[in-house]
Amino acid sequence: MIGEKSITGAYLLLLRLDEPSELVIGALGPIFFEAGDYVYVGSAMGGLEQRVARHLRSKKKLQWHIDYLLQAAVHREALLVPSSSAVECVLANVVATLPGATMVRRFGCSDCRCPSHLFHIPGDMVECLRSAFSPDLRRTA
Repeated sequence: MIGEKSITGAYLLLLRLDEPSELVIGALGPIFFEAGDYVYVGSAMGGLEQRVARHLRSKKKLQWHIDYLLQAAVHREALLVPSSSAVECVLANVVATLPGATMVRRFGCSDCRCPSHLFHIPGDMVECLRSAFSPDLRRTA
């Protein structure tokens, strides 16, 4: 709405690849992805709902690393983290400490010093993340 202030913050995209895949990820080039569950941590200080809606759309211009991976994902869900401050890197560091999490180096972190913002995680960790968010902070494709 006109005059309505956008909610800002960060988000976790939960996605699944049913099969192992080698994908060309923009300037990063080809990367091999194991089948399974992934968590991508992003920020949207210009509008959280709009950014997440863009990621969950199937047709869009490929702009960010995550856009290339989302083309191959069979399940997409977002968990919203409203915040007036930048918490993306803090969240990425938290996800990195989940049991069994492995990072995809240099993915989604070209504007910071983090080693990654994308993590391959065990399926039970997806449920742990999902249960930490109330239903009004979840979006699905």
